[in-house]
Amino acid sequence: MSGNTVPESKKAEDVAEATQTESANGHSVTATADDLAKAKADNEPILAEHVSHGRLLAQRGLFVGPSDLVSRDLYAKVSEHSKGIVSRTRHTMTVGPNAKVATNTYFGRFPASYWQRWTTAREVTVELTVTGSGSVFIAASDYEGEPRRVTSCVLEDAAAQRVTLDTKIDKFFDGGAMWLEIETGSGESLTVENVRWTVDAPEKIRPTAVTICTMNRADDCLSNLRALADDIDSMETLDVIYVADQGNDTVDSRDGFAEVATDLGAKLEYIQQPNLGGAGGFTRGLYEVASHTETEHANVLFMDDDVLLEPDIIVRLTAFSNRSAAPAIIGGQMLNLLHPHQLHRSAEYALPNTLETGQVVKHALARADMLRIDPRTGKPRQQERRVDGAYNGWWACLIPYEIVAKCGYPLPFFFQWDDQEYGFRVKSKGFRTVTLPGAGVWHADFHWKDWDEWHRYFNLRNAMITAALHTPFDINLLAKTVAGHMIRYLLGMQYALTATLFKAVEDFLEGPDVLHDGGVKAMQEIRELRSHYPESKRHDAIEVPGVGSNRIAIVNAGPTPTRKNLVMIKRIIDKLRGKHRYKIGQIPVSDAQWWHVALFETAVVTDMSQEGVRLRKYDKKETIRLAKRGFKLLRRLRKEGPVVREQYKKAMPKLTSRENWQRLYRL
Repeated sequence: MSGNTVPESKKAEDVAEATQTESANGHSVTATADDLAKAKADNEPILAEHVSHGRLLAQRGLFVGPSDLVSRDLYAKVSEHSKGIVSRTRHTMTVGPNAKVATNTYFGRFPASYWQRWTTAREVTVELTVTGSGSVFIAASDYEGEPRRVTSCVLEDAAAQRVTLDTKIDKFFDGGAMWLEIETGSGESLTVENVRWTVDAPEKIRPTAVTICTMNRADDCLSNLRALADDIDSMETLDVIYVADQGNDTVDSRDGFAEVATDLGAKLEYIQQPNLGGAGGFTRGLYEVASHTETEHANVLFMDDDVLLEPDIIVRLTAFSNRSAAPAIIGGQMLNLLHPHQLHRSAEYALPNTLETGQVVKHALARADMLRIDPRTGKPRQQERRVDGAYNGWWACLIPYEIVAKCGYPLPFFFQWDDQEYGFRVKSKGFRTVTLPGAGVWHADFHWKDWDEWHRYFNLRNAMITAALHTPFDINLLAKTVAGHMIRYLLGMQYALTATLFKAVEDFLEGPDVLHDGGVKAMQEIRELRSHYPESKRHDAIEVPGVGSNRIAIVNAGPTPTRKNLVMIKRIIDKLRGKHRYKIGQIPVSDAQWWHVALFETAVVTDMSQEGVRLRKYDKKETIRLAKRGFKLLRRLRKEGPVVREQYKKAMPKLTSRENWQRLYRL
């Protein structure tokens, strides 16, 4: 473990060939053989393929989560008809007499449909150690969630007996999964431990580098390093962990860092670098792997610093990649940290021309309670149908290095839309994104984050850049979308958000030079811009400036208008006339729609975080000023947009090159 900023990067290339590999856009993404030699001389971790020994671990059968905050029913569920007592630890479960337990749960299922469609594995074996008497079954579902039993084993007075159950990965093309069921009868008790789902191993195993991007979340990052260190023996394919620390409250300043660094040993590479946002932090892993691999068959697994980590996600994603029929981005799913039983999305796509991200793929679950029974079907709520994602969020996402060699590095977006843009790009080169069910981490709930923040600038600007690069770029649709946002923001008295939108459009029209510094200047400018607008600040509910908290009554919204365009026109006219239905009122966040907020002269709106309120006051002068500026900007967008699009396309090879990132990292 270096303990210091890693020296100038050195890149992965095929050692047998001492030449550079060229990306599809004409720029090198690999370093030279001399760089690899230097890494070896410095005794830095070198990623090389492993010779397989025995079977490949695809996932472990776990019975308890990594935290007491997580329901154990996400791992295994006791039948409501069971009469016996069931006790469990992370790796062991004891089923008392007259009981039934099934792992037909989020983390307990083997996603057979995805393995059948995207890998070359055609059989899976469940290995487990059992003590006592009872029955063990492999059960399965189809794409409609109909269950069936596939194979079974009856145990009688077993004593730490190793049992294997084999079954084919077939009949799952459109959907379905497998799981274990354990039953005991009267007088029987069965202990099950060390459950492993395994498949035939390939001849060579891909090395994997985990990259954690962190920024002033030292405690969170350290906690995840501790989780990895405590489970490192189960991660045979994990070769190195890069921590790209971009903050001033650094991870290595914590008391526990030295201990975890010792436990991880040579697997940990701690890097301090300029703050280049999530894009810069994650790309550092790709950059370093390029300098430290003897094979192009390496994996880079991005991971957020502030997730609650289920370490088995590394086992599941790397195993899937090792048996994939072709290189593909293998994504992990996100569960909501504040509501650990909720799945954020099963799979997502984006619509750049309308600035929409996080769209739910048809038949995919969204904000789904994974502990409930589906009221429509009466079956457990699971992602039975196989669905295809267009991209995967980088809270946990594995990218094979072959894809980087063909597609280049991510764009220096700072953050927001970096993962979506890369998903569009790799798809255009013939690679797919697979979002794997059961491979999940817990991340802060997105719907508890307010859009009216400085980061909205990057969301809007980068969506437009992505549209310019990867869509037919319908400038009329984009202009209409921007106009709609502007009007809704102004009616909602969100002047800071309107100004944020305008800066995003203006900076988009500046062309690729806006990405020259990786977003540092833009971040500073948008924060300064927003600081001048009072409604951008969050207040304690009892300390709202100029408003007595006891005076404010909650005013809920009525039904959603069926003719929103007519309502919008009416609200605009009323605003310009200074006509308001309510002088002041408190509005819950769920009711803070533009058509309701526009009825107030002053509105105290709950922040999405539920930690305070925002004070919105109608300002006619500012409304008219911003509206005039906005319509001028829309004319400019229509006129200049197509030309700017070509500038981004032309600059793409340079922006995504290794040399550009080397410059940004100041190496």
